[in-house]
Amino acid sequence: MSRQGAAAFRKGRLVSRSAGSANRNSRTDMADLTERDARWPDDDGLDAEPWKPLTAAEAQALRARQPSLAPSRVLRVQMWVGGGIALLAWLLTGRVHVAASALYGAAAVVLPAAVMVGGLARPLPQAVPALGALRVLAWEAVKLLLAVGMLALAPRLVQPLSWPALLVGMVVCLKVYWLALLWRGR
Repeated sequence: MSRQGAAAFRKGRLVSRSAGSANRNSRTDMADLTERDARWPDDDGLDAEPWKPLTAAEAQALRARQPSLAPSRVLRVQMWVGGGIALLAWLLTGRVHVAASALYGAAAVVLPAAVMVGGLARPLPQAVPALGALRVLAWEAVKLLLAVGMLALAPRLVQPLSWPALLVGMVVCLKVYWLALLWRGR
């Protein structure tokens, strides 16, 4: 940025340049912007409804319309899907090591997720609400480390290892999370 451009920027002016030439005569003061121009497009302004907490009846109706999905149900479905992928891999290839690789890939998703669900199932002290977010982050880190560790051990535990089958087992089990969003929508 040139010295003049930097000085104009510090003074609160925008300097426009056209086709590589410095056009110093076309400056626009920031003060020329109207209040309407300064607002964000999604800013509701004064006509927005004030926020009010839900009543007990409204909260109950919201829970009835949007039921929560138990993490154990997602884990059970992931286990079934992983077993199905391993069976499908065995039926398509006729090789047990391909099925074992796909099953190990599914296990690399399901087992760390089960550890995380178990860790988050413990009751949380009500005195420190921010501890809940920290706890989720900590268990997510544990889950990630377990999954990476299982992948690092895969060549030693599953021999001969089929990486494509392992990755297919992992990806398909990870996609069960998207199905959980669809179940919740019903």
